Amino acid sequence: MTRAAALPPGLPPHGFTVGAARDLGITPSRLRAGDLDRSVWGVRATSSPTVLRERCALLQLRMPERAFFSHSTAALIHGIPLPWALEHDDRLHVGVPSPSRALSARGVVGHRLAVTPPDVSVLSDLRVTSAVRTWTDLADQLEFEDLVAAGDFLIHWRRPFTTRLALEEAIRLRGGRRGSRALDRAVRRLNERAESPPESRLRLILEDAGFPTPQINREVTGQFGEFIARTDFIFEGLRLVLEYQGDYHRTTKGQWRADMTRRSKLEAHGWRVMELNADDLKDPAELVVRIRRLLAHR
Repeated sequence: MTRAAALPPGLPPHGFTVGAARDLGITPSRLRAGDLDRSVWGVRATSSPTVLRERCALLQLRMPERAFFSHSTAALIHGIPLPWALEHDDRLHVGVPSPSRALSARGVVGHRLAVTPPDVSVLSDLRVTSAVRTWTDLADQLEFEDLVAAGDFLIHWRRPFTTRLALEEAIRLRGGRRGSRALDRAVRRLNERAESPPESRLRLILEDAGFPTPQINREVTGQFGEFIARTDFIFEGLRLVLEYQGDYHRTTKGQWRADMTRRSKLEAHGWRVMELNADDLKDPAELVVRIRRLLAHR
């Protein structure tokens, strides 16, 4: 088997365009060699991209200078939580400023967007819509509950990307474009204490059912101020704690033991504890009835 010729120095290690390679004298046959990744048309790399940022970096090499990543692709770059289907969608969303023509290419969803300079920034060398602009664009892709969860993530009190006021202003500037009504509803339901999408969904279920507003991720102390536990949802007047348990609570031995101890301590101090998981959120009506039945047996 003939060994592929060595590539000349000067080529970026993360990838390069076919045009740049030809300028360095690399032949078309060498660019077709099997040791080069060709997953992005017009681009070559010495190794195949394995994560989203690497795929975006390759595509950006051949994107117009004014183009940028948007919608769910931008959300993933920012770390905004999305539903499983969008997290695993291989298509990349790319926007261009209006009235430019939307990008059309294999594996790309092109968008023509009215943007202002603050709407686009550079993150890890990638041109991407800002966190605020990304959230408003997600109204075209997300169900209401997922839109709220994404907004909760952006205003989380420990690591805020932005503020509720900034999101409200972005909605106002958006005008009456598609998705504005959902955004208006969602921004009023955001909570900076929610720490995961399931917590956001559970909070919406409780609020829609008319339960008293719970305190979220609050520490419970004893009679003399001693720490007992940190809880997900707590109804002080009802002496009820709701704990959402993700799968890692079950599969991580240390976490499983800690959960058992926390529940025992809470119950020893007169709190009732209901532990919930992803399956419980699939039927909100049944869950609400179950919680009401528990409260009826005070």
